[in-house]
Amino acid sequence: MLGKVLGKLRRKSGIGEKLSYEQAREALEGEAEIAHRDLAKHSDAPPEVLYYLAESGSSTVRALVAANHATPHKANVILSADVEDDVRCELARKIARLMPDLGEEDRLRMREGMFEVLEKLANDQLPRVRQILAEELKSSDRVPLEIVHKLAHDAEAIVCVPIVQYSPLLRDEDLLEILATSKVNEVIEAVARREGVSEPVADAVIATLDIPAVAALLANRSAQIREQTLDRIIENAAEIDSWHQPLVMRPDLSLRAVRRIAGFVASALLDTLLERNTVEPDVASELKARVRKRIDKEDMSQEASDGSTAAKEAVEKAKKDDKLNDEFVEEAAIARNRALIIEALHVLSDLPHALINRIIVSRNGKAVTAMSWKAGLSMRTALMIQNHIAFVPRQNLVLARDGVHYAMTPDELQWHLDYFTSMKD
Repeated sequence: MLGKVLGKLRRKSGIGEKLSYEQAREALEGEAEIAHRDLAKHSDAPPEVLYYLAESGSSTVRALVAANHATPHKANVILSADVEDDVRCELARKIARLMPDLGEEDRLRMREGMFEVLEKLANDQLPRVRQILAEELKSSDRVPLEIVHKLAHDAEAIVCVPIVQYSPLLRDEDLLEILATSKVNEVIEAVARREGVSEPVADAVIATLDIPAVAALLANRSAQIREQTLDRIIENAAEIDSWHQPLVMRPDLSLRAVRRIAGFVASALLDTLLERNTVEPDVASELKARVRKRIDKEDMSQEASDGSTAAKEAVEKAKKDDKLNDEFVEEAAIARNRALIIEALHVLSDLPHALINRIIVSRNGKAVTAMSWKAGLSMRTALMIQNHIAFVPRQNLVLARDGVHYAMTPDELQWHLDYFTSMKD
């Protein structure tokens, strides 16, 4: 097909094998859309033809040109400012995949041109374009450092998290700066999940006391955690269930740490703790006796005492009376009735209680907003839950667009939910 199209262009223009840009433009202007599409996707199409199609083709043709590895640099620059989102997404995917595959000589020769396009895409107004770059470049060590830093400091979690978690180009100094300056809560956990987290970086993660991030750090076997730092975690861990299992699974715990952890973990976790650490039989018996005694003293009716039974009944009645709505949830938020909010969100969204509680405890404004959206509540209600139940820090609050609407797209909202859903309890 390509040969036929090019032959037709040459016969119409009366020229030889090499087309100038003007000749290609004149010959292409009369061709049908199907011919343009065929030319746009071929790697052996003349650069003049691809340049013309990048300027004058339909959105479908421009997307094909954007994805074509043979497209000349100047055409890529034009496409990086294309009005169609899909065109820029295709270009981002191509450039990001092409950059790491270049040999050293090719990379040096093409670096300036590539960097110009990468920089434009890294500053694109559409988060999806920047997300594509981040996902494709996250594990590469052949990316311009300026681009990595730009993406790592992005204001959107879907962009910065992949880079922060995986990029081999980020040094400890970079990670500490990101932890100190980023307003994206998920970034802390992304740092905690990195391979080979150093002691200074681990200290900085734990200093945030971000519950999901500390849990991720504890579960990260390659993370280096000082004994003094681990002590600080243990001091705060009794009431944070999500820290118990990763604490138990940490390698090389001292006997002192084992004793302290045994003071608050469940019986099943105690068995694992003792199996994974060398503990004298008499000490193991003592610890097991202490746990049994503690469990016997616990209030087995905690669910009723914390108001969850009453909350369930209140939500069931509201649903039956067709009053389980924004007004109901807002009144519960104002009253700071956490149990009632959790139960209402569970019924409205069908999300598990544990996930709802995890999101609330995280104080992550975007995740709380996404959860409210999933429940079919208004943005006004989402803001009230952020303020009165999750106690999201003011600088991390997600505000309404135009005072009424959700500021994030459905895809972005779902991403924040999926991010928390993927975490283990």
